Amino acid sequence: MGKDLINHDSELVTFDTPFGKFGIFTCFNIFSHDPAVVVVDEFQVDSILYPTAWYNTLPLLSAVPFYSAWAKAMGVHLLAANTHNTSMHMTGSGIYTPEAVKVYHYDMETESGQLLLSELKSQPRREPTYPAAVDWHGYASSVKPFSSEQSDFPGMIYFDEFTFTELKRNTGNYTVCQKDLCCHLTYKMSKKRADEVYAPGAFDGLHTVEGQYYLQLEMLKYCQTTDLEMCGEAVGSAFTKFEDFSLSGTFGMHHVFPQIILSGSQPAPERHYEISRDGRLRRRSGAPLPALVMALYGRVFEKDPPRLGQGPGKFQ
Repeated sequence: MGKDLINHDSELVTFDTPFGKFGIFTCFNIFSHDPAVVVVDEFQVDSILYPTAWYNTLPLLSAVPFYSAWAKAMGVHLLAANTHNTSMHMTGSGIYTPEAVKVYHYDMETESGQLLLSELKSQPRREPTYPAAVDWHGYASSVKPFSSEQSDFPGMIYFDEFTFTELKRNTGNYTVCQKDLCCHLTYKMSKKRADEVYAPGAFDGLHTVEGQYYLQLEMLKYCQTTDLEMCGEAVGSAFTKFEDFSLSGTFGMHHVFPQIILSGSQPAPERHYEISRDGRLRRRSGAPLPALVMALYGRVFEKDPPRLGQGPGKFQ
């Protein structure tokens, strides 16, 4: 009794198989440089096994779109097994690759789980379809801020205060900035509904609730009502469709997770959009999308505060 039974050192585990090299971490590890980035960049794994108890938090942290964004940005397979507990908003397992969502299960109506199967390339980095590296500030840093008659307003999303501006026309160009981050948006709506409001927004700062980590975020968000004070609230469905869009930002790092979320927290099919090599999230083809959120979720690891109560990592 009285002895310290907690091992404060951490050990990063990987294992090799005939079908690629695997790493493993869990839950909020996915936000951290250590282990999430370390296991991918330094240990060169092909796939991540990711057991988690993730509660869905719109607009930016819904499981399926965020996991897909992470796999795309990190260039590895993510095999995510989420606890299925609808009373705690936990659902959303899936198999994600650098190119696309292969299969997923998202069900907030029942407590039934599902076994997910998909055929994957064992070493994605060696495939000709492996995505090219993205210069996330390339385009945005090469253009001047768009000038328009706009008035910015604040909005809270998951305890972070964003700077927003309202889209007032069916088509246009907008720039919204906060600190060092400027978000450039070019768009065209098929028809803007009078009862729907969309707003591009930017956040550049330290998130401090349920963990401390530095973020650079930009998004185009559907607002809950025409009352702009409510724009930060989560919304479940939207109807206005976008015929064209391009979203980019002056990011100061290269860990950016792109996502487009449709009604019902569903990820947009990859055939509808693309990530250009100069850092634009833009429309590709297909029918116009009624998007809830288009977002570029950036992590600035070098600005994270030291993790309290943890000894130095020990990786083998």
